[in-house]
Amino acid sequence: MAFAVGYGIAFIGVLVAYQLSKGKSKKRKCIVWGIALMLAISPFLSFAIGLSYAFIVEDPWATLVMWYLFPIGFIIGLIMLLVGIFKKKEIEKSCSFFN
Repeated sequence: MAFAVGYGIAFIGVLVAYQLSKGKSKKRKCIVWGIALMLAISPFLSFAIGLSYAFIVEDPWATLVMWYLFPIGFIIGLIMLLVGIFKKKEIEKSCSFFN
C-alpha cells in the first residue's frame, strides 16, 4: 500500500497550497501553486499512479509510467511559477470621481 502514501502526500500538498493561496492575488496564487506542483504534488502523484497502474496490469515494469508523468507535471508547475514571477502587478482602475 505504498501508493496510498503517495496519494496522501499529494493530497496534503494540495491542501497546503490551497490554504497558502486563499485570498491572495493571482500572481501569488501562480507562484504558490507552481511550487506546490513541482515539489509536493507531481513527484508523489506520479509515484502513486505508477504503482497503481503496475498493480492493475500486474507488471512491475509498468511503474516506469511515472518517468513520463513526473516531467509533465514538473514542467506545468515550472510554467506556473514563471508566469507568477514575471506577471506584472494588476493596477486597480478606479474613477477618481468616486474617491
